[in-house]
Amino acid sequence: MKNAKQLEQVANRNRKRIVEMVYHADVGHLGGALSSVDILTAIYENEVDFQEEQRTRVVLSKGHAVPAVYAEFVEKGIIDETLLKTFRHVNSRLQGHPFIRDYPQVDASTGLLGQGFSMALGMAVAKKKCGDLHKVYVMAGDGEMQEGQNWEALMASGHYQMDNLVFIIDYNKLSSSHPTNEIISLEPLADKLRAFNLHVISIDGNDMEQILLAIAEAKTVKGMPTAIISNTVKGKGVSFMENIPKWHASGLTTEEFECAMRELNEKEEELNRGI
Repeated sequence: MKNAKQLEQVANRNRKRIVEMVYHADVGHLGGALSSVDILTAIYENEVDFQEEQRTRVVLSKGHAVPAVYAEFVEKGIIDETLLKTFRHVNSRLQGHPFIRDYPQVDASTGLLGQGFSMALGMAVAKKKCGDLHKVYVMAGDGEMQEGQNWEALMASGHYQMDNLVFIIDYNKLSSSHPTNEIISLEPLADKLRAFNLHVISIDGNDMEQILLAIAEAKTVKGMPTAIISNTVKGKGVSFMENIPKWHASGLTTEEFECAMRELNEKEEELNRGI
């Protein structure tokens, strides 16, 4: 099990990998991958053992943020780092959305928004039936919460008391072009989730200490699923991308790539000094 400081180092390496992938592809979803990578790193590093026959499952419902998963798969030794330059290229296994046939460690093929939570709910039900005590984690984007299927799945998960299910909302407040809550407001989000009989935890989703506490709390909850409202910054870690809608999906110029990598390398040095 890695502690918060160690996980911060891994997450920063993953941010560098995300930027590299999108730079070489000249297309990709940087903002949401960078906002969600901290909690995904913590889950994959500390909760998932790919050697187990039955294991913790992770569903990335916001499938366009898959660079964050590929980056972590490099960290876990599943993907060779040299393949990152092939992201979204023709015939590459690193597709723009998760595809289980290319990497069986991907627990669901996603991309059509709003469906991942239903898939995760099915997995959680199967685990209950089989006596498998592992958790199922599923992450949705905040804009994705405007999809009705999510709320049907939430209603069912609360009714059936799926306490092995952890629903994470990457609440970075920006959709592809406008603030999420200007399009359709999600608020009061925590109250709505509680009304569906979920245990709700609100955190700064870019703070590793808070992430670890939330994961630990979710493990103690009985008789209901857990929802983690992960308040994040879109484009987190690269100053000129943070909270800028353009970086929902955009390629980088060489100058932008070099600037981003310079910032992340400086952060790496800072983190190394703190260990």
